[in-house]
Amino acid sequence: MRILITGSAGHLGEALVRSLQDSDHETVGIDILDSPFTTQVGSITDRAFVARCMDGVQAVLHAATLHKPHIVTHTRQDFINTNITGTLNLLEEASRIGVGSFVLTSTTSVFGRALRPPAEVPAVWVTEALAPMPRNIYGVTKAAAEDLCELAHRKDGLACVVLRTSRFFPEQDDSKTVREAYDDGNAKAVEFLYRRVEIEDVVRAHLCALERAPTIGFGRYIVSATTPFTPQDVADLRLNAPLVLRRRVPDFEIEFARRGWCMFSGIDRVYDNTLARRDLGWAPRYDFAYVLSRLQADEDPRSALACAVGSKGYHTQTFTDGPFPVD
Repeated sequence: MRILITGSAGHLGEALVRSLQDSDHETVGIDILDSPFTTQVGSITDRAFVARCMDGVQAVLHAATLHKPHIVTHTRQDFINTNITGTLNLLEEASRIGVGSFVLTSTTSVFGRALRPPAEVPAVWVTEALAPMPRNIYGVTKAAAEDLCELAHRKDGLACVVLRTSRFFPEQDDSKTVREAYDDGNAKAVEFLYRRVEIEDVVRAHLCALERAPTIGFGRYIVSATTPFTPQDVADLRLNAPLVLRRRVPDFEIEFARRGWCMFSGIDRVYDNTLARRDLGWAPRYDFAYVLSRLQADEDPRSALACAVGSKGYHTQTFTDGPFPVD
Protein backbone atom coordinates (compact mmCIF):
# COMPACT_ATOMS: atom_id res chain seq x y z
CA MET A 1 0.00 0.00 0.00
CA ARG A 2 1.22 3.52 -0.81
CA ILE A 3 0.66 5.69 2.27
CA LEU A 4 0.93 9.48 2.36
CA ILE A 5 2.20 10.78 5.71
CA THR A 6 1.98 14.50 6.36
CA GLY A 7 4.27 16.25 8.80
CA SER A 8 7.03 13.70 8.19
CA ALA A 9 9.74 15.92 9.68
CA GLY A 10 7.76 16.30 12.88
CA HIS A 11 7.58 14.19 16.01
CA LEU A 12 4.68 11.88 15.13
CA GLY A 13 5.27 12.03 11.38
CA GLU A 14 8.82 10.75 11.76
CA ALA A 15 7.63 8.04 14.13
CA LEU A 16 5.05 6.88 11.57
CA VAL A 17 7.58 6.78 8.73
CA ARG A 18 10.14 4.99 10.91
CA SER A 19 7.58 2.38 11.91
CA LEU A 20 6.56 1.68 8.31
CA GLN A 21 10.03 1.63 6.75
CA ASP A 22 10.53 -2.11 7.14
CA SER A 23 6.95 -3.03 6.22
CA ASP A 24 5.44 -3.96 2.87
CA HIS A 25 4.02 -0.44 2.57
CA GLU A 26 5.52 2.43 0.58
CA THR A 27 5.57 5.78 2.38
CA VAL A 28 5.42 9.26 0.88
CA GLY A 29 6.41 11.75 3.56
CA ILE A 30 5.60 15.41 3.03
CA ASP A 31 6.59 18.40 5.14
CA ILE A 32 7.57 22.04 4.81
CA LEU A 33 10.97 20.97 6.21
CA ASP A 34 13.40 18.57 4.61
CA SER A 35 14.39 15.56 6.69
CA PRO A 36 15.56 11.95 6.26
CA PHE A 37 11.88 10.96 6.51
CA THR A 38 10.55 13.50 4.00
CA THR A 39 9.98 12.50 0.38
CA GLN A 40 8.51 15.78 -0.89
CA VAL A 41 9.10 19.24 0.58
CA GLY A 42 6.09 21.52 0.39
CA SER A 43 3.01 22.78 2.20
CA ILE A 44 -0.38 21.13 2.54
CA THR A 45 -1.83 24.61 2.02
CA ASP A 46 -0.67 24.33 -1.62
CA ARG A 47 -3.45 22.43 -3.41
CA ALA A 48 -1.33 21.68 -6.49
CA PHE A 49 1.46 20.25 -4.32
CA VAL A 50 -1.01 18.07 -2.46
CA ALA A 51 -2.49 16.80 -5.74
CA ARG A 52 0.96 15.82 -7.03
CA CYS A 53 1.87 14.01 -3.81
CA MET A 54 -1.43 12.15 -3.79
CA ASP A 55 -0.62 10.32 -7.04
CA GLY A 56 -1.04 6.56 -6.50
CA VAL A 57 -1.76 6.98 -2.78
CA GLN A 58 -4.14 4.47 -1.19
CA ALA A 59 -4.18 5.76 2.39
CA VAL A 60 -3.41 9.00 4.24
CA LEU A 61 -2.03 9.55 7.75
CA HIS A 62 -2.49 13.28 8.34
CA ALA A 63 -0.25 14.35 11.23
CA ALA A 64 0.86 17.78 9.97
CA THR A 65 -0.47 20.64 12.08
CA LEU A 66 0.30 23.84 13.87
CA HIS A 67 0.31 22.98 17.58
CA LYS A 68 -0.66 24.88 20.72
CA PRO A 69 2.91 26.16 21.28
CA HIS A 70 2.76 27.88 17.88
CA ILE A 71 0.06 30.25 19.13
CA VAL A 72 2.77 32.63 20.32
CA THR A 73 4.65 32.66 17.01
CA HIS A 74 1.90 32.25 14.38
CA THR A 75 -1.25 34.17 13.56
CA ARG A 76 -4.77 32.82 13.77
CA GLN A 77 -4.84 32.95 9.98
CA ASP A 78 -1.75 30.69 9.91
CA PHE A 79 -3.66 28.16 12.01
CA ILE A 80 -6.67 28.37 9.70
CA ASN A 81 -4.48 27.97 6.61
CA THR A 82 -2.61 24.91 7.90
CA ASN A 83 -5.08 23.10 10.14
CA ILE A 84 -8.27 23.79 8.22
CA THR A 85 -7.43 24.62 4.59
CA GLY A 86 -4.57 22.12 4.55
CA THR A 87 -6.87 19.39 5.85
CA LEU A 88 -9.53 20.32 3.29
CA ASN A 89 -6.98 20.09 0.47
CA LEU A 90 -5.96 16.62 1.60
CA LEU A 91 -9.53 15.40 2.05
CA GLU A 92 -10.72 16.61 -1.33
CA GLU A 93 -7.72 15.23 -3.19
CA ALA A 94 -8.04 11.94 -1.31
CA SER A 95 -11.72 11.77 -2.27
CA ARG A 96 -10.92 12.63 -5.87
CA ILE A 97 -8.62 9.64 -6.34
CA GLY A 98 -10.61 7.23 -4.15
CA VAL A 99 -8.28 6.81 -1.18
CA GLY A 100 -9.39 3.87 0.99
CA SER A 101 -8.51 5.23 4.46
CA PHE A 102 -7.89 8.71 5.85
CA VAL A 103 -6.68 9.14 9.45
CA LEU A 104 -6.53 12.58 11.05
CA THR A 105 -4.32 13.16 14.08
CA SER A 106 -6.39 15.42 16.31
CA THR A 107 -6.02 16.27 19.97
CA THR A 108 -7.79 16.09 23.31
CA SER A 109 -7.31 19.87 23.33
CA VAL A 110 -10.55 20.10 21.35
CA PHE A 111 -12.36 19.47 24.65
CA GLY A 112 -10.82 22.71 25.94
CA ARG A 113 -12.83 24.41 28.67
CA ALA A 114 -14.79 21.21 29.33
CA LEU A 115 -11.62 19.82 30.93
CA ARG A 116 -11.38 22.55 33.56
CA PRO A 117 -14.24 22.15 36.03
CA PRO A 118 -14.57 24.47 39.05
CA ALA A 119 -12.48 23.47 42.06
CA GLU A 120 -15.41 22.01 44.00
CA VAL A 121 -16.58 19.83 41.09
CA PRO A 122 -15.41 16.19 40.56
CA ALA A 123 -12.86 15.38 37.88
CA VAL A 124 -14.22 15.06 34.34
CA TRP A 125 -14.47 11.51 33.02
CA VAL A 126 -13.65 12.16 29.37
CA THR A 127 -15.20 10.01 26.67
CA GLU A 128 -16.05 10.73 23.06
CA ALA A 129 -19.52 11.81 24.23
CA LEU A 130 -18.11 14.94 25.91
CA ALA A 131 -18.91 18.03 23.82
CA PRO A 132 -15.82 19.98 22.68
CA MET A 133 -15.39 23.52 24.03
CA PRO A 134 -12.17 24.80 22.39
CA ARG A 135 -10.37 27.47 24.37
CA ASN A 136 -7.89 28.77 21.76
CA ILE A 137 -7.28 28.89 18.01
CA TYR A 138 -5.48 25.54 18.11
CA GLY A 139 -8.53 23.77 19.54
CA VAL A 140 -10.91 25.64 17.25
CA THR A 141 -9.02 24.67 14.09
CA LYS A 142 -8.54 21.03 15.11
CA ALA A 143 -12.25 20.72 15.88
CA ALA A 144 -13.01 22.22 12.46
CA ALA A 145 -10.62 19.75 10.80
CA GLU A 146 -12.48 16.90 12.51
CA ASP A 147 -15.78 18.22 11.17
CA LEU A 148 -14.31 18.42 7.66
CA CYS A 149 -13.45 14.73 7.94
CA GLU A 150 -17.03 13.92 8.90
CA LEU A 151 -18.27 16.01 5.98
CA ALA A 152 -15.94 14.22 3.57
CA HIS A 153 -17.35 10.91 4.72
CA ARG A 154 -20.99 11.99 4.48
CA LYS A 155 -20.71 13.79 1.14
CA ASP A 156 -17.91 11.93 -0.63
CA GLY A 157 -17.91 8.52 1.04
CA LEU A 158 -14.31 8.90 2.24
CA ALA A 159 -13.51 6.56 5.15
CA CYS A 160 -12.15 8.84 7.88
CA VAL A 161 -11.02 8.13 11.43
CA VAL A 162 -10.14 10.95 13.83
CA LEU A 163 -7.70 10.20 16.66
CA ARG A 164 -7.82 12.61 19.57
CA THR A 165 -4.39 12.01 21.07
CA SER A 166 -3.40 13.04 24.56
CA ARG A 167 0.10 14.24 25.47
CA PHE A 168 3.03 12.35 23.98
CA PHE A 169 5.60 15.14 23.52
CA PRO A 170 8.89 14.69 25.42
CA GLU A 171 9.46 18.38 26.12
CA GLN A 172 9.08 19.88 29.59
CA ASP A 173 5.61 20.71 30.85
CA ASP A 174 4.27 24.06 29.69
CA SER A 175 3.04 24.85 33.21
CA LYS A 176 5.57 26.72 35.32
CA THR A 177 3.78 25.50 38.45
CA VAL A 178 4.26 21.86 37.44
CA ARG A 179 7.89 22.40 36.40
CA GLU A 180 8.73 23.99 39.74
CA ALA A 181 6.86 21.44 41.87
CA TYR A 182 7.78 18.17 40.19
CA ASP A 183 10.74 16.48 38.57
CA ASP A 184 10.06 16.07 34.83
CA GLY A 185 10.10 12.27 35.09
CA ASN A 186 7.74 12.45 38.08
CA ALA A 187 5.23 14.61 36.18
CA LYS A 188 5.27 12.46 33.06
CA ALA A 189 4.87 9.23 35.03
CA VAL A 190 1.82 10.60 36.84
CA GLU A 191 0.32 11.80 33.55
CA PHE A 192 0.16 8.19 32.33
CA LEU A 193 -2.64 7.80 34.88
CA TYR A 194 -4.94 10.22 33.12
CA ARG A 195 -3.58 12.36 30.23
CA ARG A 196 -0.47 10.89 28.54
CA VAL A 197 0.24 8.25 25.90
CA GLU A 198 3.47 6.75 24.60
CA ILE A 199 4.32 7.58 20.99
CA GLU A 200 4.73 3.90 20.09
CA ASP A 201 1.12 3.33 21.16
CA VAL A 202 0.05 6.41 19.17
CA VAL A 203 1.64 4.91 16.05
CA ARG A 204 -0.13 1.60 16.70
CA ALA A 205 -3.44 3.43 17.01
CA HIS A 206 -2.89 5.11 13.65
CA LEU A 207 -2.10 1.82 11.94
CA CYS A 208 -5.15 0.17 13.54
CA ALA A 209 -7.29 3.09 12.37
CA LEU A 210 -5.88 2.79 8.86
CA GLU A 211 -6.96 -0.84 8.75
CA ARG A 212 -10.39 -0.37 10.34
CA ALA A 213 -11.41 2.90 8.64
CA PRO A 214 -13.22 1.29 5.66
CA THR A 215 -15.41 -0.70 8.08
CA ILE A 216 -15.96 2.17 10.52
CA GLY A 217 -16.70 4.79 7.86
CA PHE A 218 -16.29 7.71 10.24
CA GLY A 219 -15.39 7.84 13.91
CA ARG A 220 -13.70 9.93 16.58
CA TYR A 221 -11.55 8.21 19.21
CA ILE A 222 -9.58 9.18 22.31
CA VAL A 223 -6.02 7.85 22.20
CA SER A 224 -4.49 7.88 25.68
CA ALA A 225 -2.89 5.38 28.02
CA THR A 226 -5.31 3.02 29.75
CA THR A 227 -6.14 4.46 33.16
CA PRO A 228 -6.40 2.36 36.34
CA PHE A 229 -9.15 4.68 37.56
CA THR A 230 -12.91 4.26 37.13
CA PRO A 231 -15.79 6.74 36.85
CA GLN A 232 -16.53 6.07 40.52
CA ASP A 233 -13.19 7.67 41.42
CA VAL A 234 -13.82 11.15 39.99
CA ALA A 235 -14.91 12.88 43.20
CA ASP A 236 -11.98 11.58 45.25
CA LEU A 237 -9.51 12.20 42.40
CA ARG A 238 -10.26 15.90 42.48
CA LEU A 239 -9.80 16.22 46.23
CA ASN A 240 -7.28 13.51 47.12
CA ALA A 241 -5.69 11.79 44.14
CA PRO A 242 -2.98 10.00 46.22
CA LEU A 243 -5.74 8.26 48.20
CA VAL A 244 -7.30 6.90 45.01
CA LEU A 245 -3.94 5.78 43.61
CA ARG A 246 -3.20 3.89 46.83
CA ARG A 247 -6.40 1.95 46.25
CA ARG A 248 -5.69 1.24 42.57
CA VAL A 249 -1.88 0.87 42.46
CA PRO A 250 -0.74 0.47 46.08
CA ASP A 251 2.92 -0.28 45.32
CA PHE A 252 3.54 3.12 43.69
CA GLU A 253 4.44 4.76 47.00
CA ILE A 254 7.60 2.75 47.61
CA GLU A 255 9.07 3.60 44.22
CA PHE A 256 8.02 7.24 44.38
CA ALA A 257 9.53 7.56 47.86
CA ARG A 258 12.77 5.99 46.61
CA ARG A 259 13.01 8.66 43.95
CA GLY A 260 11.78 11.54 46.09
CA TRP A 261 8.68 11.86 43.89
CA CYS A 262 5.10 12.51 44.86
CA MET A 263 1.64 12.06 43.41
CA PHE A 264 -0.33 15.10 42.26
CA SER A 265 -2.70 16.23 45.01
CA GLY A 266 -5.64 16.41 42.63
CA ILE A 267 -6.57 15.52 39.04
CA ASP A 268 -9.14 17.45 37.01
CA ARG A 269 -9.82 14.98 34.17
CA VAL A 270 -9.31 11.36 33.11
CA TYR A 271 -9.23 10.24 29.48
CA ASP A 272 -11.06 6.98 28.77
CA ASN A 273 -9.72 5.02 25.77
CA THR A 274 -12.33 2.22 25.91
CA LEU A 275 -13.95 3.05 22.57
CA ALA A 276 -10.62 3.14 20.70
CA ARG A 277 -9.62 -0.23 22.12
CA ARG A 278 -12.98 -1.73 21.19
CA ASP A 279 -13.55 -0.30 17.72
CA LEU A 280 -9.97 -0.08 16.46
CA GLY A 281 -8.69 -3.30 17.98
CA TRP A 282 -5.99 -1.14 19.57
CA ALA A 283 -4.03 -2.67 22.45
CA PRO A 284 -1.86 0.03 24.07
CA ARG A 285 1.14 -1.37 25.89
CA TYR A 286 2.36 1.60 27.89
CA ASP A 287 0.38 2.58 30.98
CA PHE A 288 1.20 3.66 34.53
CA ALA A 289 1.76 0.07 35.69
CA TYR A 290 4.25 -0.52 32.87
CA VAL A 291 6.06 2.74 33.58
CA LEU A 292 6.21 1.88 37.29
CA SER A 293 7.66 -1.56 36.56
CA ARG A 294 10.41 -0.04 34.42
CA LEU A 295 11.22 2.51 37.10
CA GLN A 296 11.40 -0.23 39.73
CA ALA A 297 13.92 -2.03 37.53
CA ASP A 298 15.89 1.21 37.03
CA GLU A 299 15.15 1.10 33.31
CA ASP A 300 14.08 3.84 30.92
CA PRO A 301 10.25 3.81 30.76
CA ARG A 302 10.25 5.25 27.24
CA SER A 303 9.77 3.09 24.17
CA ALA A 304 12.65 2.51 21.76
CA LEU A 305 10.73 4.57 19.20
CA ALA A 306 10.46 7.53 21.57
CA CYS A 307 14.21 7.37 22.19
CA ALA A 308 14.94 7.20 18.45
CA VAL A 309 12.74 10.18 17.56
CA GLY A 310 13.84 12.25 20.55
CA SER A 311 12.72 15.81 21.21
CA LYS A 312 11.78 17.98 18.24
CA GLY A 313 10.77 21.15 20.03
CA TYR A 314 8.37 23.60 18.45
CA HIS A 315 10.41 26.75 17.87
CA THR A 316 13.77 27.83 16.53
CA GLN A 317 13.91 30.50 19.22
CA THR A 318 14.22 30.03 22.97
CA PHE A 319 12.10 31.65 25.66
CA THR A 320 13.19 32.85 29.08
CA ASP A 321 10.26 31.36 30.97
CA GLY A 322 9.72 27.74 30.04
CA PRO A 323 9.66 25.83 26.74
CA PHE A 324 7.12 28.28 25.30
CA PRO A 325 4.75 30.98 26.56
CA VAL A 326 1.31 29.68 27.53
CA ASP A 327 -1.77 31.19 25.89
